[in-house]
Amino acid sequence: MFAAIDEKTISRAIVNEYHEQLHKAIDSDVIIAGAGPAGLVSGRMLALQGYNVTLIERNNYLGGGMWIGGYLMNKITLRSPANTVLDELNIPYRTPQPGLHVADASFFASGLIRGACEAGVAFLNMTIIEDVVVKDKKLTGLVINSTPVTMLPKFITCLDPIIIEGKIIIDATGHDAVICRLLGKRKLLQPQGMGPLWIESSEQSIVAHTKEIFPNLVVAGMAVSENFGLPRMGPTFGGMLLSGVEAGKAVLSLLKK
Repeated sequence: MFAAIDEKTISRAIVNEYHEQLHKAIDSDVIIAGAGPAGLVSGRMLALQGYNVTLIERNNYLGGGMWIGGYLMNKITLRSPANTVLDELNIPYRTPQPGLHVADASFFASGLIRGACEAGVAFLNMTIIEDVVVKDKKLTGLVINSTPVTMLPKFITCLDPIIIEGKIIIDATGHDAVICRLLGKRKLLQPQGMGPLWIESSEQSIVAHTKEIFPNLVVAGMAVSENFGLPRMGPTFGGMLLSGVEAGKAVLSLLKK
């Protein structure tokens, strides 16, 4: 038999647990925008070091584009040495030829999500970033709102957001490069837009350009391509995984200054 619990107790549990998490997120060590591969890898890495990490995702699901591969086929490809991340998380894969690895998309996505959850990353999904907070020429926070707000009629104006603050923020929002573009609107950055596809050049360049690009802002994953005008990566995920690792290293270095 199920335990005897009344409905109001269930509602209180949901409300209390969520608002406790939201309260903690308002003052985070690290805020990561985007729960794709780069965001999940960097989030796990930082949470394992004991930092308060909040990961914002605009969708109701986590994982970004990891749930499906090229041409809607549910297989994920990656090149060595990115398979080391899968090894660490016990995500299985096959190696059809040396240096090329193929994983099941569902196992790949769920494995990265579980790794971040087990490390202690807190998630605010169904959350959009409306604006940035910049003080003394440093990024100090994000203006956030509920994703469903974007679906309401434009004439409804009283939809105030809230603000969360972090010591360091990572833009891992993929091709949207949300934070980079918001800073670009203020002439504080100059996002270049992504270049045409070239897998070998793209993955190397994305990892190499994963770094702090504005005070307190580290860019990771495909947002790197969008900011620096690098080639498109195509149907392979290794560059995003290792960019997440590099983003984590960059944040650790900044937090220890």
